[in-house]
Amino acid sequence: MCLGIPGRILEVRQQDGLPMGKVEFGGIAKEVCLAYTPEAAVGDYVIVHVGFAISRIDQQEAREIFSYLDQIGQIDDQMGQSGALDGTGAAGDPVEPPR
Repeated sequence: MCLGIPGRILEVRQQDGLPMGKVEFGGIAKEVCLAYTPEAAVGDYVIVHVGFAISRIDQQEAREIFSYLDQIGQIDDQMGQSGALDGTGAAGDPVEPPR
């Protein structure tokens, strides 16, 4: 399974003959190759997988994905607090890792 993360393009430029851009992900900006999305421009949202923008999306779709990611983070936080991820079972007994 692969995961693509939405980000907003802050800047576009050419580098060694390839379209490149600075893309913001929740306050963090990363360099991304835009070769697969040549129509993408500053202000557009793109899905990025391993440093490549693989598709352009609209702002509403980006917001929905951010919402899903936030929900996953909340579930992860809740599971960690309830002990489900701390090596104990429902009764608090130690759980052996699979072999």
